[in-house]
Amino acid sequence: MINCLIIDDEPFARELLQGYIAQMPHLHLVASCEHVFEALEVLQQQRVDLLFSDINMPQVNGLEFIRSLHNPPYVIFVTASPHHALEGYELDALDYVVKPVSFPRFMKAVNKAMAVVNSRPALPVAPEPQFLFVKEGHSLRRVLFDEIYYIEGMKDYIKIILKDRIIITYLRMSRVEDQLPARRFTRIQKSYIVRTDAIKAISGNEAELYDLPEKLPIGKQHKEALLAQFGLS
Repeated sequence: MINCLIIDDEPFARELLQGYIAQMPHLHLVASCEHVFEALEVLQQQRVDLLFSDINMPQVNGLEFIRSLHNPPYVIFVTASPHHALEGYELDALDYVVKPVSFPRFMKAVNKAMAVVNSRPALPVAPEPQFLFVKEGHSLRRVLFDEIYYIEGMKDYIKIILKDRIIITYLRMSRVEDQLPARRFTRIQKSYIVRTDAIKAISGNEAELYDLPEKLPIGKQHKEALLAQFGLS
């Protein structure tokens, strides 16, 4: 079974592809997304083998999105414009399908993709990611884990504190916590997640960080787990 993902800002185009995928017994639709930021969340949570992506979309287009991914799935571009075909193939796209898409043309692209996906060698265990992507303005920014000192939750937003700047983005604390490696980050309070090796000292119920003047509060329910990470429990 090949896991598929659709990205297209046009509802009719998404519905058409969804209908075509439903007729292909070897395809499983993981999600159908209106924009790349929604698709990024899906890619960070689930395995996707094949991506059907439009190109001309607001904020971040399909080509820019594929370039931003560290290890993108196989891609079939489905677009109204034939003018980006060369760029698409430079990104190793399996096919470039121009709208309107007929079912026979869709089947041809999928058969090509299935031949490639099913013949790929067994992949080694992927290395642990060293970064996450967050939305900043109209762009996707890659934030290295080593850059992060701590993350502060603010209802539906988070504030990511880096050495030389602060990023505020629309993302819940529970979601970003799922994307961070537990061995490198720890929640010290309901509203704070800290990079563990950025902690300089623990004074009472406060954590001092390297290079930053502020002290962060440590919640009672989190202190024991924090001390255990340093072998102090």
